[in-house]
Amino acid sequence: MPFRIMTYNVHRCLGTDGKLSPHRIAEVIAACDPDVVALQEVDVGRVRSGGIDQVAAIAGQLGMRPHFHPAMRLLGELYGNAILTRSPSTVVRAALLPSPKILGRIEPRGALWVTTELGGRRLDIVNTHLGLTRAERSMQVGALIGPDWIGGREREGAFILTGDFNVGRRSRSFRRLAACLAPARDASGKRRLRTFPSRLPMLSLDHVFVSDAVETVDVRTVRTKLTRVASDHLPLMAEFRLRSASARLAERAA
Repeated sequence: MPFRIMTYNVHRCLGTDGKLSPHRIAEVIAACDPDVVALQEVDVGRVRSGGIDQVAAIAGQLGMRPHFHPAMRLLGELYGNAILTRSPSTVVRAALLPSPKILGRIEPRGALWVTTELGGRRLDIVNTHLGLTRAERSMQVGALIGPDWIGGREREGAFILTGDFNVGRRSRSFRRLAACLAPARDASGKRRLRTFPSRLPMLSLDHVFVSDAVETVDVRTVRTKLTRVASDHLPLMAEFRLRSASARLAERAA
């Protein structure tokens, strides 16, 4: 049975038309009907967004279960990553990722790990949003592949790492992650999964990585009239199946 996961940098629900609308983001998600949604750049209680809890608003409209980790806290105002699930789910880990101690303002970055159940199988999902500089990403990827995150997963378990990595497929950061988990690829192997900027996507910044227990059926960017204006990123949608241990053993023996 196939399932769907969407990763979406929602840009605090501020569209390319200047309109702030969690409702519109929820409409984008609802049209794709995913089982799991990983959101980046979500505001909770921030003055600039009208004090709205965007995570609760989007999850409520979709009827999904929300989990939120604030990478940034400003006098009670929160900003960070969220995971929404259709099935019951719990948080395994939520923490900040390291950043270099350099001059100038660097936005804090974090990761959120949630476990849920799909088709009677456990699925672990980590959602993250990496920094803008190479130095930041190098440290953050080092942490993600370490024992607290990817390195601490069950080796035979179903595990997905997703989010906005701010890098393309040829980058060193991407290759380091791909050495631990397989990058999700479209069925043809030829589709360019460009997600940014949404009006005229040129860069592939958003990715999905999967463990051996997860079989990617297809992955695509969601390009519609609505997604071009709802955020500055396009959503990335992956369809997958959970593979049994016997199927994986048979494949290895073949």
